[in-house]
Amino acid sequence: MEATTHIEQALAAAIESVTVPGCPPRLAEAVRHAVLPGGARVRPRLCLAVAAACGQPDSPAAMAAAVAIELLHCASLVHDDLPCFDDAPLRRGLPSVHRAFSEPLAILVGDALIILAFEHLARSLADQPTLLAPILLTISRSVGMPHGITAGQAWECESEVRVEDYHRAKTGSLFTAATASGALAVGSDVAAWSLVGDKIGEAYQVADDLRDVAASVQELGKPVGRDAVLNRPSAAGELGIDGAIAKLRSLVAEAIEAIPDCPGRAQFAEVLKAEARRILPKELAQRAGAWM
Repeated sequence: MEATTHIEQALAAAIESVTVPGCPPRLAEAVRHAVLPGGARVRPRLCLAVAAACGQPDSPAAMAAAVAIELLHCASLVHDDLPCFDDAPLRRGLPSVHRAFSEPLAILVGDALIILAFEHLARSLADQPTLLAPILLTISRSVGMPHGITAGQAWECESEVRVEDYHRAKTGSLFTAATASGALAVGSDVAAWSLVGDKIGEAYQVADDLRDVAASVQELGKPVGRDAVLNRPSAAGELGIDGAIAKLRSLVAEAIEAIPDCPGRAQFAEVLKAEARRILPKELAQRAGAWM
C-alpha cells in the first residue's frame, strides 16, 4: 500500500476520533470537508519519505508526525481562505469552508484542526516521551512565532517584507518540520534533514508563485492571479517567470545536494525531482529544462 493511502486512512481515523456522537454535526461535516477531499499531501509524504530514506519506511512516529503536520496545513488553508485574508471561493476544486459552511464555522474548523493535530501527536506518542517532546517542539515552532505559519500570515499585514522571510515562514516552515520530524522519528541527523526541508519549502513556494501566474483554475483548484490582486510578495513578480524558474532549479539542486548520506539517498532525490515536475504547470515544466 502506497504512502498516500496510509496517510488518507490515518487522517480519516484522526478525524473520526473526535467527530463522535455529541460533536456538533455541522462542525464535524465541515472538518471532514476541510481535510478529506484530499490534496497532494506533499508535507506528510515528505515526512514519511525521510523515514524511508533512513531505512525505516513503517515508522509509527513518522506517521503520527505526518498526520499532525497535514492537519495543521489544512487548518492554515481554512484560515487563509477567510474573507479577512484571501476571501477565496474555492479550495482543491471545491467550495472553501467558509463558503460552504459559513465564516464562523470556518474559524472554528481551523481552530479545531490545530488542536486535533497536537492531540493526535500526544495520543500516538504517549508511550514514547523521548520522541514526543522534540517532535512536538519541532512542529509547534513551525506553526507559531517567530518563524512559523502564523508569522507568515502576519507578514501579509506588514507594509514591507522580504520575499525570503515571507516564504520561509508562510510555506517553508512546515516543510522543514516535515523533514526534521521524519528524521527525529527514526533517530537520524535532524540538522541535515532540516536544511533539506528549508530548500524544498522555498522551492515549493517559488513553484506556487509560478502557478499563480501561469496555471489555470482547473489545474490549481483555487483562484489564480491572487498574488498580484492582493499585492503579496511573489518570486514570479520579483524575478519574472524565467528568473523564478531559474531560482526553482537552483533550489531543487541545493535540496538534492543537501540530502545526507542514507540508504535511500538516491531514491529520495528522485522523489524531489518528481515532485518538482508535478507542481509546475506543463508549459513551465518544459521551460525548466534538464532538471525535470
